[in-house]
Amino acid sequence: MNYFSSNFKLGILGGGQLGKMMLSDTRKFDIYTCVIDPSPEAPSRLACDEFTIGDLMDYQTVVDFGKKVNVLTFEIENVNVDALETLEKEGVKVFPSSKTLRTIHNKATQKLFYRDNDIPTAEFSRFAYTSEIDEAVDNGGLSYPFVWKSARFGYDGTGVKVVRSLSDLSDLPNVECITEKLIPFKNELAVIVARNEKGDVKTYPVVEMEFHPEANQVEYVICPARIPDAIAKKAEAVALKVASTFKHVGLLAVEMFQTENDEILVNEVAPRPHNSGHYSIEASYTSQFEQQIRCVLGLPLGNTESKVAGVMVNLVGAEGYTGNVVYKNIENILAMDGVTPHIYGKKQTRPFRKMGHVTIVNKDIVVAREIAGQVKQMIEVISE
Repeated sequence: MNYFSSNFKLGILGGGQLGKMMLSDTRKFDIYTCVIDPSPEAPSRLACDEFTIGDLMDYQTVVDFGKKVNVLTFEIENVNVDALETLEKEGVKVFPSSKTLRTIHNKATQKLFYRDNDIPTAEFSRFAYTSEIDEAVDNGGLSYPFVWKSARFGYDGTGVKVVRSLSDLSDLPNVECITEKLIPFKNELAVIVARNEKGDVKTYPVVEMEFHPEANQVEYVICPARIPDAIAKKAEAVALKVASTFKHVGLLAVEMFQTENDEILVNEVAPRPHNSGHYSIEASYTSQFEQQIRCVLGLPLGNTESKVAGVMVNLVGAEGYTGNVVYKNIENILAMDGVTPHIYGKKQTRPFRKMGHVTIVNKDIVVAREIAGQVKQMIEVISE
């Protein structure tokens, strides 16, 4: 099929920053794009060929949108999976598949998938409601500390809490959830796997993630991870196993723990471009966003190697500021060598909201990380 400068239409469910960054590559290739998002202010609205305002969780809305396009993908998991299944039956190519998304959507089914397929992951228990956890603790089936995770709709630090005592449970919503053994780990790592329908597969280098202690959000992504080669190869092998077991088509970001004993355990996955791959726009031969397009259209996969070391700093709304956004000191970071800010196009800031990111590239990863620290100190996302 001719995708370039033709009548072919690629549909994207979700018009956030991931869609916006994907669209810079569809424009490069002149691929016609249709985007749907509930917000009239969605960052992707200006970069696509057709923009529709609509509810991604509404069955009929998603079916009607999907019927207009040849291939459908998504940049957010919170979409109506039944609608994707219907579209697949009617001949629309949906990548990643509804089956994959259905498994990933729910953290309990995701964890069961790992257990059933001998994919290493932390020990866990599942509960229909948070209120049932008390009883499990009383019976000795569960002991503090553990990690509580909402089974549905948790992302970017929401829906996750370390529980150290009974009082920590009292503030949690009474929803379907899992508890995980609290793993003492050395590093949080991630590997992005790119796989197309033919089964061609490539991995991006293992990255290391440093988290904000309060917001439970990634603060820095460091590529390559500062770990021994043997650990990197082990992480890569686990990520490849996850992608092939899912028969995944598209990008799959596999987040993992490197334990104190150098085991690799899968934490969770994201079936789309991911925060851990943003560095690739400046640092890699093929960005993760271009690679997603290549994957879902069955095009040859691009080179995933890095040209230089890269560190990504998330720009999130500063605490205590809500309203029209101001990027304080952005001129100062623009004056620094190898520093590139990406502003997502969200007019309103609030504490810890993802507003953009900055990539720092350098031949030396140690220098890149030092500059990233300076950038983090210097730029502030505040309001007027």
